[in-house]
Amino acid sequence: MTFNIRRLQNHDLDEVVKLVNVAYRTQSARAWTTEHAFVEGQRISKIQLKKMLQESYFEMFVGEFESNQPIACIGLSNQKNSVEIGTFAIHPNFQNFGYGRTMLDFAEVHILKNHTAVTEILMYVLDIRTELTAYYQRRGYTLTGGAAPYPISADVGKPLVPVQLLEMNKIIRKYIQLKS
Repeated sequence: MTFNIRRLQNHDLDEVVKLVNVAYRTQSARAWTTEHAFVEGQRISKIQLKKMLQESYFEMFVGEFESNQPIACIGLSNQKNSVEIGTFAIHPNFQNFGYGRTMLDFAEVHILKNHTAVTEILMYVLDIRTELTAYYQRRGYTLTGGAAPYPISADVGKPLVPVQLLEMNKIIRKYIQLKS
């Protein structure tokens, strides 16, 4: 089976919303990225995803097999000199097979090729998810020391335990200031 990564299309919206909510809000034998024990409620709605896609700074990619049914997704928000990775999910049935690594590799290469002003990639991880922090550290991301409260007002679920978001970054190119 060939794993293909492509830009999200309108006909993918329902499947991607399901994918993200299953990956983040359910528990299964293979799932290690779930927030099920820490946050309840939907992680994303179709309305939220549509709104994100209308923003010029946001782009999203899906990973699929020949079936054209997304089993992975990753969202990129361009913020001038940085790109934030978010809405990154792999369906629990396909976790631990390297598809997350493949999606992250794709995103990093895409950013390097298409966002030439970008010097760093940012992401935010729940502080309680130490295994995710460790995974991203193995991938070259570092904790910046920045933290933010859980965004309850963003309607992305309600924490069941005290949590905050830890900022991580990866420098992908040196900032060069040219002298006049």
